[in-house]
Amino acid sequence: MTEKYIIKQLSIFSENKAGKLAAIAKIFLDTGVSIQAFNIAEANNFGVVRAIVDKPEIAFNEFAKQNYALQYTDVLAIKMKDVPGGLYEVANLLGGLGINIEYAYAFRSGDYGALIVKVTNPREAALKIVEAGIELLPAKDYNF
Repeated sequence: MTEKYIIKQLSIFSENKAGKLAAIAKIFLDTGVSIQAFNIAEANNFGVVRAIVDKPEIAFNEFAKQNYALQYTDVLAIKMKDVPGGLYEVANLLGGLGINIEYAYAFRSGDYGALIVKVTNPREAALKIVEAGIELLPAKDYNF
């Protein structure tokens, strides 16, 4: 039941240097892969580009061919009200369910927001979230 909510996110590791983001974006362009959500985190001289894309396997294979260190990470997308307090409502509910957020990023889509979360056990968390009446966005909306 919860498998339909597990989104494949690409985590691409790259040097933190001028032009590296353009090189990564070019790979997405050349493969015809569309970015659905995107985040960059930095640590020392490296960056981690986290991307949810429509065709994760195609992107993964191309980045691997070009010798990028990368991995899949299972994440969830939680529908969030696009109003002041929307994030608080979701974060408070997750905390109340005992779900720890390892990292998160958000984006707006139409009239609602979406919070992308990495949690310790996404399948177990998805079950708790759905049972609590919180709306998860299905993976098919992101990974085609």
